Amino acid sequence: MPRFAANLSMLFTDLPFPDRFAAAAKAGFMGVEMHFPYHLAAERVGDLVAMNGVTPVLFNTPPGDWEAGERGLAALPGRDSEFRDGLEIALDYADFLECPHLHVMAGVVDEDDWGPALDTYMDNLATAADMARDRGVTILIEPINPVDMPGYFLTRPEDALRVIEDLDRPNLGLQYNVYHAQMERGALTDTLEQALAVIRHVQIAGVPGRNEPDQQGEINWRYIFDLLDAHGYGGWVGCAYHPRAGTLPGLRWARDWGIGG
Repeated sequence: MPRFAANLSMLFTDLPFPDRFAAAAKAGFMGVEMHFPYHLAAERVGDLVAMNGVTPVLFNTPPGDWEAGERGLAALPGRDSEFRDGLEIALDYADFLECPHLHVMAGVVDEDDWGPALDTYMDNLATAADMARDRGVTILIEPINPVDMPGYFLTRPEDALRVIEDLDRPNLGLQYNVYHAQMERGALTDTLEQALAVIRHVQIAGVPGRNEPDQQGEINWRYIFDLLDAHGYGGWVGCAYHPRAGTLPGLRWARDWGIGG
C-alpha cells in the first residue's frame, strides 16, 4: 500500500503553516513534505514534527530569489558559491530533522546558456551528492514541465535519468512527479517500470489542473498505485496538488488508503 505524505506547501493552506502539521496528522498522513522550510527555525520544524508524530520526507534546497522568478541555482553559471551556501543550510535542516531527501532545483536558464548551464549543473549535483553522502541524505532531481515552469532547465524524465547515470552517485536519485511527467510526455508506466531502481520519491496530482488525483482527470491512479506496489516501491508518495475546494473534502480519493477519514 502506498505511503502517502502531505505536501504542506500545497495542502491545508487555509491554515497557518505551523498548524498544517497537526491537520495532516489528523487526516491520517504519516509523512509530510514541503517546498521550503527555511522561514521557520529547524528546531521549530522539529518540534512540530515530533508533537504531531509525522515523518519529514522531503524538502527543496533554497531556490534563489523566488519573487524575482528564480527557481533554483544548480544550473546557473556563476552562482556556484550561493548554491553551495544554500546547500549547507539545507543539509543542516535535513540533518536536524532526520529528513532523508533533498530536492535540488535546477533553475530557469536561457536557451543560449544551455551548454555552460549543463556543465554547471553536473558539477553542482556531483558536489551536492558528495556533501550529502556524509550526512546520510539522498539528493533528488525532478523534471518539471515547461507549461508550469517555463524555461526550467530539466523538463524530461529521460534527461534526468541520463544525468543520474552519468554522475553515478549512489545517493543521487529521481523525484518522479507523475503530474509533470504526464504534462511533458506521458509514458508513465514505461518510466516507472524502467526507472524504479533510481526513483526515490514519487509525487502525484491530477491532470489537467494539478488538482486531486481522482477520477476526474486522465490518469488511472489505482493502476499507478498498484503498479508501484507490484514492483515493490517502498518510498513515499507525496500529495503535491492544489485542492479544488478545500483539502479535507478533496481527500475522498484517498479514503481507500486510510487518509481523510
